[in-house]
Amino acid sequence: MKILPLLLLAALTASRSGLPAAEAAKPIALGSRLELFVDKFLIEDMQGTTLKMHAPIKAPRPKSPLPVKHMVTVIKDGALFRAWYRSSDPAYTSPFHSGHPGETVNYAESQDGHEWTFPNQGLHEISDSKENNVILANQPPFLTNFMPFLDSRPGVPAEERYKALAGYPGPGDKRGSTTPGRGLFAFVSADGIRWTRKAEAIPYSPKWRHAFDSPNVSFWSEAEQKYVCYFRTWTDPERLRSITRATSTDFVTWSDPIEMKPNRPGEHLYTNMTHPYFRAPHLYIALPTRYVPGKGEARDSETSVNSTDILFMTSRAGSEKYDRTFTEAYIRPGLDPEQWINRANYVALNVLPTGPQEMSIYHRSGDRYVLRTDGFASVHAGAETGSFTTRALTFSGKKLLLNFSASAAGSLRVEIQTPEGQQIPGFTLADCEAVEGDKIETAVRWKGGRELSALAGQPVRLHFSMLEADLFSLRFGP
Repeated sequence: MKILPLLLLAALTASRSGLPAAEAAKPIALGSRLELFVDKFLIEDMQGTTLKMHAPIKAPRPKSPLPVKHMVTVIKDGALFRAWYRSSDPAYTSPFHSGHPGETVNYAESQDGHEWTFPNQGLHEISDSKENNVILANQPPFLTNFMPFLDSRPGVPAEERYKALAGYPGPGDKRGSTTPGRGLFAFVSADGIRWTRKAEAIPYSPKWRHAFDSPNVSFWSEAEQKYVCYFRTWTDPERLRSITRATSTDFVTWSDPIEMKPNRPGEHLYTNMTHPYFRAPHLYIALPTRYVPGKGEARDSETSVNSTDILFMTSRAGSEKYDRTFTEAYIRPGLDPEQWINRANYVALNVLPTGPQEMSIYHRSGDRYVLRTDGFASVHAGAETGSFTTRALTFSGKKLLLNFSASAAGSLRVEIQTPEGQQIPGFTLADCEAVEGDKIETAVRWKGGRELSALAGQPVRLHFSMLEADLFSLRFGP
């Protein structure tokens, strides 16, 4: 094997990963954490392999689905799936509203993540009855885009176990305005049902033409040890719907917002739906709705002509950018003509596990989309043998564990190399037993039952040889 000089190797790694040369030359401290192949973070070189996005598959329609509504959040709280969505009070007559008269927040729950029930809460009188599942009402402008989260911060007070940021500043150009109360306000709750509004948390900036008119999502980041909020702003001068980020250590005082500007030319990102991936909380998954004006069909009261679809983006803890490895649609509108009308395609906040080998995405239509655990994207090899090599990394543990799928003819082998690309005796491709089949987690084995513990903590590279196979994720474990 020809060995590249270290300086040239670092330069090539930097150019491929998008990192500064000095940073790219440092080994990744992987430890035992899970890494998904949704970007090129781990990858230094690819020969005959590609990164492939895997579109989710629509599950059979539930007998009792979530209703066709906007601003949906789904959270798995222990064994219970809980959902919040925006609805409305048909008897609301007040002229004071934020574009959606009589907004309410309604609640649903599920034991299996598929069939839903709508428990009567008896909290608000709607259409002369309290027999309903409304949990918030009569609070314009805060119910336009109410998106709760379950606060996982250690030591969080029981009465603040659930939190949300909500608010809508109203239409029109607001540049130069310093009027208070147009920003996002904090809400807290012990049970996700009864909420208390706190003070304004992220004020409206006078430099913004418009903001907050979309789902504004927040969460506690285990990796950053901060609260993080991703919210709607508009780019200037293009006036594209876009995404901005802010952080807080206490959910009270927030950092100066940073515009992330992930848009491609002319691209509107109507939502962001950014959240930590449940198996790898340092990795943030985003499923934004892409808004395409002037393309689509009008139906009934929906006179605006536009179409929408769902994209797939990622970001990493602490990053002020999104990764756009994949730029085509992740979920297309599909064959149903109703999915081509005004603002028909949104997904709920959070991708959640709905089985030991499955996770789910909830669509505004009431449909549930499923994909294999970690299965957003993979390193893919086709009918000709391909390979890829990781950046230098350090790890902890005794075994290399893979989430892997192959055809009947397919397989994968792994070689452990020095940072300079030299084979490590006993861990070459020739020593590696072929990894075959389809497993959410399977261990790589080398001849003689050699374990990796002797290499733990030392910088190494992983070199993969693949045929008709997909590698979704890896981690080192005991």
